[in-house]
Amino acid sequence: MKAHQGIRLLLVDDEPHILQFLELGLINEGFDIRTAPDGLSALEIAAEFKPHVAILDIMMPGMDGFDVCRYLRDEEPDIAVIMLTAKDEVDDRVKGLSIGADDYMVKPFSFDELLARIQARLRNRFPGLLGEVRCGPFRIDSRRKEIRFKDVVLELSPTEYELLQYMVINHGLVLSKPMILDKVWGYDFGGEENIVEVYIRSLREKLGDKEHRIIRTLRGAGYRVDLI
Repeated sequence: MKAHQGIRLLLVDDEPHILQFLELGLINEGFDIRTAPDGLSALEIAAEFKPHVAILDIMMPGMDGFDVCRYLRDEEPDIAVIMLTAKDEVDDRVKGLSIGADDYMVKPFSFDELLARIQARLRNRFPGLLGEVRCGPFRIDSRRKEIRFKDVVLELSPTEYELLQYMVINHGLVLSKPMILDKVWGYDFGGEENIVEVYIRSLREKLGDKEHRIIRTLRGAGYRVDLI
């Protein structure tokens, strides 16, 4: 089960490469995604799709992001709205917030920052959606940053939590060291890949996984979590 399964996001931007980048990343996080290249299409999709969060580019031909935000606030008041812009103008931010936007991001931005903003907006408007995720013997509470294994809370460092959460949510999939480094440590991590082995060893100790039946090593490929 993905951490954000059942959470609906609407992405609206007239730049196809931005839409594709965000769509792929957010689908990988488990969100249910719909995209729109313009304001009118966005409103048609929103009426049927009922998104929890709408991410709107401001500068679009025809109906711009401000107009879409105004309409959504009138018709779908529960939707959280995050606005995107290519320029950091105070007037734009004030205008967006004054018509009901919940947040504002300036391009370019990191995917992790956008994900954190989405989660913050969900916690504010739909706190029940980011509750506990259950995967076999694991229970992941993203609000408390806590993981239980067989009903016992694991004592984890922040990095151990991020690593175990990533692997458990993607259980059954082979995760290479570069994939793990990119997701947990970030794409700009300048250290050695062996850091993954160190943290895997620590997690195995805390899970009592002496025989490596939970976190398996696949030589030359990476690691895989099996739910036992």
